[in-house]
Amino acid sequence: MSNIDDKLNEVLNIAADVLPATTPEENTELVIPQDKDPDSDFETGRENLYKLLDKGNDAIDGILALAKEGEHPRAYEVAGQLIKTVADVSKDLLELQEKLKKIKDVPNKGPKSVTNALFVGSTTELQKLLKEKK
Repeated sequence: MSNIDDKLNEVLNIAADVLPATTPEENTELVIPQDKDPDSDFETGRENLYKLLDKGNDAIDGILALAKEGEHPRAYEVAGQLIKTVADVSKDLLELQEKLKKIKDVPNKGPKSVTNALFVGSTTELQKLLKEKK
């Protein structure tokens, strides 16, 4: 509640109805798969970034409401930092897509077969081999 509500409750002798906040508990276990598939890693990272964006947006709504009620400069400063953090997460999401694109393009650019014929030996041995083949 805001300062104004507290003062009005005090003047009017009204008890503030405070309901306990209920937050659903999420049992999340972090399981790191051992596969080396960039697609599954991409999907996992993408899902995590989307969850961060959702929670960040909820937090922004809450901190802005708090800043409006309290009208304290620090609350607005925290809201600004939170907005910047959510924007950074959005950029990370785009960078993740670019990195996956680069990972998928790399195998196609390499040479398919390389043949190097090398002779290991001295020049006199090479001359002997050439004379024998004539």
